[in-house]
This record gives sequence, C-alpha cells and structure tokens, in this order.
Amino acid sequence: MTLDREVLQASWSRTLGHLDAARDCLKGLPDVDLSATLEFLEHNELELAFDCLVDLSDDLDLPLAFWQRLDRAAREMRLYTNALHTPHLTAADICRRHLAIASEKE
Repeated sequence: MTLDREVLQASWSRTLGHLDAARDCLKGLPDVDLSATLEFLEHNELELAFDCLVDLSDDLDLPLAFWQRLDRAAREMRLYTNALHTPHLTAADICRRHLAIASEKE
C-alpha cells in the first residue's frame, strides 16, 4: 500500500510541476486572471486547474512549451483516456488541438 501511495504522490508532484510551469507562462499577460487556477491548485484540484488553464489560454497564441506542459499534465492525469468516453469536447481535446497547432508553427 505504501508503494501505491508513493507512486501516486510522485505522479501528483509531476502533474503539479507541469501545471505550475504552464501557469507561469500566463503570468503578467493582460486580461488573464489566474486566481481561480491558483485556488484549484491550493486545494489539490489538479484537473480543475488544468481545465481553467486551458480555458484561459484557448484564445491566446502561446508557445509550444506552454502546450507541452499542459499535455504532460493531461497525460499524467490520464485525461486523454477519459476524453475518449466523453461525448463532448473536453479541455484535454482542446489542449491536444493547440499542441498540434503550436507544433506545426515551430
């Protein structure tokens, strides 16, 4: 049981690191309020923080590194697997779309 908890904690830490790095990319941008994202992170609501970051950045032209961080967080949380069973567009789907667009630009 301890090993499972350690694995889960390590995954959580990696996810948090990716979300924090993505959030750092948005700091200082005009008209971007990160307070909700920070509140989600403080309450360990990583998936809600992910959704919030995707929502905040959907209309912004952000670099590939930003979308790569969100992609890594999504993979760590297994959001792409969950998205396959959801009939509507999810934040993970939007992240994947922006990742592809940013990759083509680079």
